Amino acid sequence: MTAEPIRITAGPTAHEHEHEHEHEPATATCTCGHDDSEAIVLDSRTIPHAIRHAAIFGALDAIQPGISLDLMASHNPLPLLAQLERNHPNSFSISYLERGPDVWTLRLTRIL
Repeated sequence: MTAEPIRITAGPTAHEHEHEHEHEPATATCTCGHDDSEAIVLDSRTIPHAIRHAAIFGALDAIQPGISLDLMASHNPLPLLAQLERNHPNSFSISYLERGPDVWTLRLTRIL
C-alpha cells in the first residue's frame, strides 16, 4: 500500500478578497458546509486505546460553553470521568443517555 502525496496550496490572501465581499458582513464560520445544529457524537470505540483519552479531551477542549458532545463507549467510562473532573473541575455537566451493557452513551455539556 502506497501513500498518496498531499499537495498543500496557499489560499487567497485577504488582499485578493478585499473588494469581493465589501457589502457582506464578516463571519467567523468556516466554509466547509457543516451544519452547526448537528449533534456532536464521538464514538470512542473506534479510537485506538493508546490515544483514546487524549482524543476525547481534545474534542472536549474544542467545544464552547453550552455545546454538548455525546460520547459513546464500550463500558461505563468512570476513569475518564474522574480524570475530567480532576483536570476540568465543574466545567461539564454529564448525563447518561444509554447505560450498556454493550454501548454506553454520555452527554457532556460544557458549562464553563
